[in-house]
Amino acid sequence: MSYAWPVAQTPNWIMPLGTAGHTSTINTSLIDSMWVPLFAYNTASGSMAWDKKASSAKSYKFSDDGKTVTITLNKMSWTDGKPLTSRDVEFWYNLVKANKEEWANYSQTRIPDNISDFTTVDEQTFSLTFDKAYNQDWLVSTQLAVVRPMPQHAWDKTGDGETPSDLDRTTDGAKKVFAYLKAAAEDMGSYSTNKLWKTTLGPYALGSFDASGKVVLSKNEKYDGADPAKIKTVNLLPYTSADAEQNALRSKSLDYGYITASAMPQKDQFEQQGYAVTPKPGWSVTYMPYNFNNPTMGKVFSQLYARQAIQKSVDQKSISKVVWNDSAQPGYGPVPQGNKSDFLSTEQTGNPYPFDTGAAQSILTEHGWVIGDDGVAVCDDAGSGETQCGEGVAKGTKFEVTVLTQNGSTETDNMMNEIRSSLSKTGIKMTVQAAPVNSVLAQAQECKSSDPACKWQMSFFGTSGSWYFPAYPTGEKIFGTGGKSNFGGYSNPEADKLLDAAMMSNDGSAMQKYSALLAKDLPVVWMPNPVYQVAVTGSGLKGTEQDVDQIYPQRWSW
Repeated sequence: MSYAWPVAQTPNWIMPLGTAGHTSTINTSLIDSMWVPLFAYNTASGSMAWDKKASSAKSYKFSDDGKTVTITLNKMSWTDGKPLTSRDVEFWYNLVKANKEEWANYSQTRIPDNISDFTTVDEQTFSLTFDKAYNQDWLVSTQLAVVRPMPQHAWDKTGDGETPSDLDRTTDGAKKVFAYLKAAAEDMGSYSTNKLWKTTLGPYALGSFDASGKVVLSKNEKYDGADPAKIKTVNLLPYTSADAEQNALRSKSLDYGYITASAMPQKDQFEQQGYAVTPKPGWSVTYMPYNFNNPTMGKVFSQLYARQAIQKSVDQKSISKVVWNDSAQPGYGPVPQGNKSDFLSTEQTGNPYPFDTGAAQSILTEHGWVIGDDGVAVCDDAGSGETQCGEGVAKGTKFEVTVLTQNGSTETDNMMNEIRSSLSKTGIKMTVQAAPVNSVLAQAQECKSSDPACKWQMSFFGTSGSWYFPAYPTGEKIFGTGGKSNFGGYSNPEADKLLDAAMMSNDGSAMQKYSALLAKDLPVVWMPNPVYQVAVTGSGLKGTEQDVDQIYPQRWSW
């Protein structure tokens, strides 16, 4: 069976403990097929949820005070016949605790910092005690989901010729073991031959791996878990361009691959060849941040009515259908809408600001703006009254905005042209400055209005989606006050309280209230969310339905 990696993406890591630059989705997919995570979350059930078959944890139970969780492992065996035990989880924990600054998933106050005690109950059961009680869904789906048992009996050493011992139980020993494993993982040329990577737990084993990114997975005949592989050999193939991958699909040399949104008009051609073409939504949201601290337009953006006028000028339905060729979905708030979940509010899914440029212009004229001879709105009635332009907006201010946007995407270019046209009907002039995505991200950072770097007004970097979430989609990093990726400096104390409640309490309504609040308060311009991928599946190939942002090849079958 032949599967194409996404264009220009190849795996570059094998150790089930990632370091900086090694956390791509395709690395995760490859590692998951060989080393089963403690808790796997995906949309296999139709909504984002715990996938028990793809997990090494069998069950979990929280203590009455909510601070301790006791976890029981599935009865599974490593490829060398040794059983999976609590010691294998402790091994992972000890390495992370001693080397957290090198672990790519580390964030201060999060795992392992928030774990105060690891206790082995028996061979299959262990408990973790946390520094405080957290929301249990958040804790399992975002914290415990990054835990991955590793074979302590085979890897707890500092050199190839050594006999494994309990080195990880001291900080110094754990550092040396980690350094040894890291060095082995950095040597991609030895992946196929290094004995370390032969001790696996998943439905597949590594058959071969070459520098170009071509990977062969072989069915693990010794796998004894609940999610065995059905196809004996899976070839994972690299492509340097979308055209090359699409040509491989047309020639039927691929059983599973991807096409771009721009190729969707040729969907019938692929279907006539027996392929199924399936846009697959990502667990993500897409948006354009406002720079609330911009010295020219920041005060305008701070007015809710101004953000409402802009939002009502974005025709998400038409953009999704025409520009994205039905490979994007409208998004109206901070929670992913492409998949069912209990986090969505009716306020968000109901679209509180439907497209209507006439109504958008009325919002402006009802708040002290007049439409000039050039068609651009001008603040005529400055002040903070209900029918005035708002605090800090000077008389004579023209509603002109500049959007810094990523280049290189036909869909993004066409989308910006459409929005620019709609905004002009509202009375807002929009100018687009295109740059490479890394440049956009570098320029569009939170700033003080007095900083020379605070010139950016709005930005867009979401051609492939602006933000992908873990299973529990809290937005403290992007919309919480002081969040590391809160580029525009949005701050809403009510939103901060709801985010805290979503993480710290078991109030199931906190996320829905957060969803409703930000759908209405508009911290950003909500934009159509592109699907993560448009999958093209060969005739007769089954089991790919659960593949959203990573793959589960063990479930594929003919």
